[in-house]
This record gives sequence, C-alpha cells and structure tokens, in this order.
Amino acid sequence: MASGNPVKRVTVAVAGGVVLAVGIALLVLPGPGLLLVLAGLIMLASEFPAVEKYVDPVRDRAMKAAEDSVSSPLRICGSVLAGLALIAAGVVWGVVRWLPLAGWSTGSSLILSGLLLLGLLLWSYRRVRARRTG
Repeated sequence: MASGNPVKRVTVAVAGGVVLAVGIALLVLPGPGLLLVLAGLIMLASEFPAVEKYVDPVRDRAMKAAEDSVSSPLRICGSVLAGLALIAAGVVWGVVRWLPLAGWSTGSSLILSGLLLLGLLLWSYRRVRARRTG
C-alpha cells in the first residue's frame, strides 16, 4: 500500500532503484544479481503497487537460482572460491596502486561483493537443507 509520506516514498524509490540497478548490473558481472533485482523490486513494490506484478516471477527465478547454486558440492566449492577470490582481489586492488582503478573504493566494492556472495551462498544452503529435512 502506498504511503502518504512523500519523503518516505522518494527514499524508497531511490534506494529500491539503486538496488535494482546494481542487481541488473550484477546479472552480467560477478555477484548475486537476481537476488538484488528481487530485493529492489520488493522495495519498490512497497510504495508502488504497479511493480508488484514483477515480484513473483523474479522471486521464482531467484529461488531456483539459489537452489541451483548449492545443488552439488562442486558448485558450492566453486562459489566459495569465487567469493574468496573477490575478497582477495579487493585487498589487492586496495593495496597495489598501479592497477587500473586502484584504491579502496574499488577494493571495498570487490570485498563487499565477495562477502555478499558468501552470505547468500550460506543462506541458500540453509534454505535448501531446511526444505529437504522439513
């Protein structure tokens, strides 16, 4: 339901739009793009009911992708290695000054992406395990 508070509406629109845009970018870059697209859509749908029709189809695809990401030990291992590689690359980009776009702004975004990937992997694993045992 849309609220009457214009400040809240603009804040949700900006935050949801940014999360959605980052999610779209991460569909082709390393990171949890589909889950961030879902998060952005859920944020936007809280203030803009017309967006609600996009939430369920994206949620279904995001949950399927989350389940697929932990469907085998090899996929889990690959995802963990990718997360650790992003964190290591972030440290390198923060420390080594001669790299393109060197500095902690780039490094911290890589580290955050790696931590987010590992966190979402853990969430996916727990969710799938709970579904199988429950």
